[in-house]
Amino acid sequence: MKKIIKVLKFTYFFICFFVLLGNTSFAYIDPSAVTYVIQAVAGVAIAIGAACTVYRHKIMKFFRSQKKKHARKKHQSEDRQ
Repeated sequence: MKKIIKVLKFTYFFICFFVLLGNTSFAYIDPSAVTYVIQAVAGVAIAIGAACTVYRHKIMKFFRSQKKKHARKKHQSEDRQ
C-alpha cells in the first residue's frame, strides 16, 4: 500500500511539474549542434572508460604484489622450520 502511495505521489508531482513548467518552443536544432553534443558525450564516456581501466590495473597490480609478498613470507617461514 505504501508503494502505491509513493508511486501516486511521484506521478502527481511529475504531471504537475511538466504541466506548470512546460513551455512550448518553436526552435530549430541544427544538425551540427547535435553532432557536437554526441561527440562531447562520446568523449566523456571514453575518458571515463580509460580512467576506470587505468585504476583497475593499478588496483590489480597492488593486490598481485600483496599476494606475492604473502607467498614470499609463507615460503620464508616454511624454510625456517
